Amino acid sequence: MVKKRQILVIGHNTNGCTPEHEKIAYDVGFEIAKSNSVLICGGLGGVMTAAAHGASDGGGLTIGIIPQNDPSMANEFCDVVIPTGMGLARDFLNALSADGVIIIGGGSGTLSETTAAYMYKKPLVAIRNLGGPVSPFIDGYIDQRKNVKIIGVDTAQEAVSKILELITA
Repeated sequence: MVKKRQILVIGHNTNGCTPEHEKIAYDVGFEIAKSNSVLICGGLGGVMTAAAHGASDGGGLTIGIIPQNDPSMANEFCDVVIPTGMGLARDFLNALSADGVIIIGGGSGTLSETTAAYMYKKPLVAIRNLGGPVSPFIDGYIDQRKNVKIIGVDTAQEAVSKILELITA
């Protein structure tokens, strides 16, 4: 059996998540499911819920890696819940579990996951014009090491197509 691709979707939690973020995240999740890839997320609200909802509606498998130790804290669209009890340190588990990462806006937690993925040279794709601390790095690098370029795209379909291309390159 061939291992399925695992795509991490990160972005705003409930606080700061707009209807635009939710729509794009839902569409990204749906496209991930259509590609026969596994959606990984932080398992909580906002972008994570919307992406898992889209993947679920698309018939895909969803995994939520949550910071709490109580699996009931995960959103209802997570098929598999991994309660870490690690708090924010779980950002590294999220990044290391992924073959590639799609960024949809976000705050400091998103930046933490992005930098973890960057340090481990995971392919990174970000949707443009959604704000957040990753925005200044889109179409560029986080630092002088130039580990991996954060590729900017404009749509959910482009995001999934580009991350799949980068994963298989």
